[in-house]
Amino acid sequence: MAEKTLFEKICAREIPATIVHEDELCVAFRDISPQAPSHLLVVPRKPITRISEATPEDAATLGHLLLTAANVAAAEGITESGFRLVINNGPDGGEAVPHLHVHVLGGRQMQWPPG
Repeated sequence: MAEKTLFEKICAREIPATIVHEDELCVAFRDISPQAPSHLLVVPRKPITRISEATPEDAATLGHLLLTAANVAAAEGITESGFRLVINNGPDGGEAVPHLHVHVLGGRQMQWPPG
């Protein structure tokens, strides 16, 4: 059995995090190294390694992650001014934890290109 990822441990409450939302499909919490005044992560409870490894069976979970990200942004009060959603995929994409997650960034002007 593979060792749990950091995010699986947070979802299981084995590692503390500032959780702002949780339901049967996902958990949202504050990033420990924020890159914007509001920086939250929305993580599926199901350990999907990365977006490129999601399957058609994951479609409902993927949609739920995006809707939850929008709801978390609204709760943060960043909807009107705007926010950015980021999903990193693989090492060159900036993936640091091999567990799909959506970054919700806001509270400041975002730049383009992003990186």
